[in-house]
Amino acid sequence: MIDPELRPLIERAHNVLIQLEAWLPPTPPAIDWSAYAYRWRKHGLRGWLEAVTRIAPMHLSDLQHVDRQKTIIQRNTLAFLHGKPANNVLMTGARGTGKSSLVRAMLDTYGADGLRLIEVDKADMADLGEIIDLIQARNERYIIFCDDLSFDEGEPGYKALKSVLDGSVAAPGDNVLIYATSNRRHLMPEYMSENLSARHQPDGEIHPGETVEEKISLSERFGLWLSFYPFRQDDYLDIVNHWLAEHGCDAQSISDSRTEALQWALERGSRSGRVARQFARDWAARHV
Repeated sequence: MIDPELRPLIERAHNVLIQLEAWLPPTPPAIDWSAYAYRWRKHGLRGWLEAVTRIAPMHLSDLQHVDRQKTIIQRNTLAFLHGKPANNVLMTGARGTGKSSLVRAMLDTYGADGLRLIEVDKADMADLGEIIDLIQARNERYIIFCDDLSFDEGEPGYKALKSVLDGSVAAPGDNVLIYATSNRRHLMPEYMSENLSARHQPDGEIHPGETVEEKISLSERFGLWLSFYPFRQDDYLDIVNHWLAEHGCDAQSISDSRTEALQWALERGSRSGRVARQFARDWAARHV
């Protein structure tokens, strides 16, 4: 029997617990290890790997005029899959030229061979250690991918990434690589004032200031740098033609699209692969 004097206290405690449960995040779901791709999700202090059920398709053959970059990242990814030494990869350069698409194409090509992809937002890079702990005992090979990566001063993810790449006494495991894309070669904003701290030695040698050295040190920890450049007009038109053919346009329709394709790129101020694909979708919707 409950003491009548304690009953009000117990009821109040019960009501408090109900209110606390409403504020607490739900228990993370069990990880579906059969999936090929995951997103790192965060609710409060809890994070979990959410399986991607519908993966956006991207084939290596869809990527045009980035043959050198394609060859290098494919070689590195194959070495990783076969348990050989492989490098973390930083891809920088012009927007819409296939940086993130190349990573997706690696998953499309080698997913059946045990390659897996974990997409992590820049805001969650501080959780890299927790993510690696979850997968370190798995037999699959994981690429942790961050698209459009850059940091502002003092962001916690900066030090976490730096430590995982090359700087922690704990090894991240041989089943993990980090692939990142960025429009900034050194991943952080660079200011003219930072050049003022450079020192000129008596022998004429220039030593960068500590701020510049710190910013360069992060990107240098990526073993492979791949640069992507704006496409020439003919390259852009080749990409347009490829996607028009993929959407079912015949040869005459593809030929007729040339003028509009160039106008489309001019209006957007870019001849990128992304712009080419967007035009192809619009043209095919009107002519197929």
